[in-house]
Amino acid sequence: MYLFSGVAGGTDRNQPGGGTNYQCLPTDPQWDRYQDGVQGGKAYMYGAEYQLNTNVPFGSTSLHNNDVPCAVCYVPTRGSKLMIPARNNCPNGWTEEYDGYLMAGLHSHAGAKEYVCVDEQPEAVTGGHANHNGALFYPVEARCGSLPCPNYVEGRELTCVVCTK
Repeated sequence: MYLFSGVAGGTDRNQPGGGTNYQCLPTDPQWDRYQDGVQGGKAYMYGAEYQLNTNVPFGSTSLHNNDVPCAVCYVPTRGSKLMIPARNNCPNGWTEEYDGYLMAGLHSHAGAKEYVCVDEQPEAVTGGHANHNGALFYPVEARCGSLPCPNYVEGRELTCVVCTK
């Protein structure tokens, strides 16, 4: 069952940090609180492109440097959890567990991290206020180019929602 289509995105190939997994970003992002403009000290989300200097293995049509589309689907006979970046509500028929902001490792840090959705009302571990600088969470900002602007906005913090069915 089809839920939505969009554009594939992820961390820039030249950055050592940021998110490690590709995301399927909907074509109609939803925004909450944000500060427009690239502020630095964040993770970044770029659109994805095919890098196929030859037509192998996909046949005769060249996709080299084309932006990558994506779709998210659901198999009704299986229980599912779904994190949708750049949205703050669930598809019809799904239950929202929480919505918040997409976070990952800093774009310039070595050791990229998975993109995760952090609740809009984040909590902290009691007594855990120190600056050990181990694994770190940074908000993810949209970066224009292969990520289509409009509807995305350069430097705007991306929302997310976690849904179950």
